[in-house]
Amino acid sequence: MSSILTNNGAMIALQTLQQINKNLGMTQSEISTGKSVANAKDNAAVWAISKQMESDVKGFKSIQESLALGESTVAVARNAAETVTELLTDIKGKIVASQEENVDRAKIQTDIAALRDQIGSVVGAAQFNGLNLLGNTDLEVDSGNVDVLSSLDRSGSGVAASNISVGKQDLGTGEASAGTVGLDQSVNSGGVAVGATAEFVTFDGVGADDALVAGASFLVTGGAGANFEGDVSGDAYDFSEDVVYVARDGDTLTDVVNNMVERLNYQALKDGLEITFAANADNAGRIDFTNNYDEAISDSNSVVEQADIADQATLESEADGTVGGGLELLDDFNVTSDDGAAAALEAIEGLIQTSIDSAAAFGSAQGRIETQSDFVSKLTDSLTSGIGALVDANMEETSARLQALQVQQQLATQSLSIANQAPQSILSLFR
Repeated sequence: MSSILTNNGAMIALQTLQQINKNLGMTQSEISTGKSVANAKDNAAVWAISKQMESDVKGFKSIQESLALGESTVAVARNAAETVTELLTDIKGKIVASQEENVDRAKIQTDIAALRDQIGSVVGAAQFNGLNLLGNTDLEVDSGNVDVLSSLDRSGSGVAASNISVGKQDLGTGEASAGTVGLDQSVNSGGVAVGATAEFVTFDGVGADDALVAGASFLVTGGAGANFEGDVSGDAYDFSEDVVYVARDGDTLTDVVNNMVERLNYQALKDGLEITFAANADNAGRIDFTNNYDEAISDSNSVVEQADIADQATLESEADGTVGGGLELLDDFNVTSDDGAAAALEAIEGLIQTSIDSAAAFGSAQGRIETQSDFVSKLTDSLTSGIGALVDANMEETSARLQALQVQQQLATQSLSIANQAPQSILSLFR
């Protein structure tokens, strides 16, 4: 049935043309934006996922910058620690030369002082953007570590940041000074036979791996009659100076004992005392000394003051010592005497090892940061590729579809024109 009021053919042709124009508009949008999902209207689920991934990509790009900054900071510290190691090796050569009596020890001491000052210059200059990893004398908790932002970990409960912790290594030559000490005292009393070993200091109630409060002081007093006395001849065997170690942030009881042993042996050699100290192999926190004299001696007058962590509240209120540098003994070297030269030779090995350990620690940290930086770079590329797979338009397919739709549009327009002309044939019925 023909009708001049309802043209079904024209309606169908019009609907077809409208759909083609709609598809053509979408295709042109994909070509202009390069995306098949440009907004939430296109595909809400895919758009939401892509936006979350895009935020992660931006976060990881910021992490790459943080890792680059951290890597540079650690690299500066590592290079400085390696330089300090070389300078300490040069100092060792000077000290070895001073062991010969037929040398000008005064000039050797001048050379050692110059090398020591150069170490101070290297350590002071080893900073990047104001951060120096070769100093660790602050008393605040966790001040001995620097965290480098390394990752963002997404889970069902949210996003958490991960860090690479880099420990500071102190290669300064600053001197420690004891604060308020004397919370507890424990010394061996009575005579010590020739060649015998006796307990000298005990840190009771403290585990080997227990962290001590930074600033806690450990002191063996010096001065006439204050330490070791001869039981037979009556000769006094005294430390000429106090022996002090102040715990730094992160120090355990084992660290304190090892540092005290190093300092006690240095002072004994410097003062020409024939006694040696060692950490007790069986009991953590105990220091023993061996009598190498040809007569029994007594340490009944020794005064050993220590901070005991049994009472944390008391310790924290009295932990006010000044932390010394990791190369503190270097500033005390004096090879102009036989005893001084012998003491310096004994101590320099420990200082070189401290510097080597510092450089190795920084090298390990730098390697880890480099590995993480490479991983984050690859991860960012993978996420970017994943986002593209979700929302990017296939340009080859889009181009082919555009040409097909343009042909369809022309045909649909022609079809609509034909459908609109169909009612004119009705006029012939009325002629």
